Amino acid sequence: MASGCPMMKMQQKTEHPCFGGDHSKAGRIHLPVAPGCNIKCGFCERKFDCANESRPGVTSRVLTPEQGVARVRLVKEHMEQQGGPQLKVVGIAGPGDPLANPKTFEAFDKVRAAFPEMTLCLSTNGLCLPESIDKILQYDIHSLTVTINALTPQTGARVYEWIHYGGQRLYGEEAAEILLKQQLTGLKMAAAAGLLVKVNFVYIPGVNDHEVLDLAVKARELGANMMNILPVIPIGMFKEIEPPSEATIEMVRNQAELILSQARHCKLCRADAAGVVGKDIDLEKLEAGQMAS
Repeated sequence: MASGCPMMKMQQKTEHPCFGGDHSKAGRIHLPVAPGCNIKCGFCERKFDCANESRPGVTSRVLTPEQGVARVRLVKEHMEQQGGPQLKVVGIAGPGDPLANPKTFEAFDKVRAAFPEMTLCLSTNGLCLPESIDKILQYDIHSLTVTINALTPQTGARVYEWIHYGGQRLYGEEAAEILLKQQLTGLKMAAAAGLLVKVNFVYIPGVNDHEVLDLAVKARELGANMMNILPVIPIGMFKEIEPPSEATIEMVRNQAELILSQARHCKLCRADAAGVVGKDIDLEKLEAGQMAS
């Protein structure tokens, strides 16, 4: 259990707004170039998009790597013209899993060639992480977010509907056990390789809430720099669940922070978010203006 654990591990200093940097001073952009996913989380729903909806897995449209580079250029120029925070980070977080999509690294390659000064980051469910570490390092990706929502196969079987691994669709505890092994192995490898690593945990009352502090301990042991505890959004398989209150999430974060540094500013960004965290740019309006000019 979490009691008696060593002191909290602090995150490395970084400008990255999702890893403890001042999000009022650094902009970020997520490129939605990765539509396919290799697992099905019970709380994930990607069938529709609403312009006013901010949650992972949502995007107005999927971009090609070339379109992604064009969007980076447009957002970068727009932010420079505004004279405020500048674009510093280019990330890929979906709308599926980046490591299940070859276009992810093609996009990173083109972004790095066009904007060598940008910090690159990636968010993944971790299923393909161990075999992807060399490629992640090859493309000079600075930081990594791994979403781990269970610490035992029994709990994982309640969170995930299925995984696709080794050419097969697997279910239940068998699937959850493989996923967990891959996640923890990949996290350890990424941290050992010097990547800045954050663990996301979707807090589902009555389902996985009892494992959150033990996961913080395990993540710290494996080298993670930070943890982000997120309240479940009641959709998909968990559409009837009562989400945790702000007070509950705050209490859990306070407890977990004794173990591992906590991210408290997350806004559940879309897969096509752009601009400053909490003050996203209206991309449709920006791109429409570019076409009109």
